Amino acid sequence: MTKQEIFVFPDEEEASKKMQRKAKESPFMIIGLTGLIGALGYSAYRFKNRGGMSTSVYLMQTRVAAQGAVVSCLALGVAYTMFNNYVLHRGEDDK
Repeated sequence: MTKQEIFVFPDEEEASKKMQRKAKESPFMIIGLTGLIGALGYSAYRFKNRGGMSTSVYLMQTRVAAQGAVVSCLALGVAYTMFNNYVLHRGEDDK
């Protein structure tokens, strides 16, 4: 037996297939991750021009912006799901 045969689990799915499945189930997760990456990328780009602000304060503001992007997308996803299930009654077919 090789090392790869020892660590293969039959129920595991590949990371790319798992991400595709999750994107179909909850598209707002992908939008939230994109917002997170965008906020962090913008903050990294603007880091050298932060002026007299200390590094710790700048990083704290970056963290708050990134978390805000993710939490707002999750809240939109929950609102969208509730609207579909309770207002449009599309969730009754799944039960």
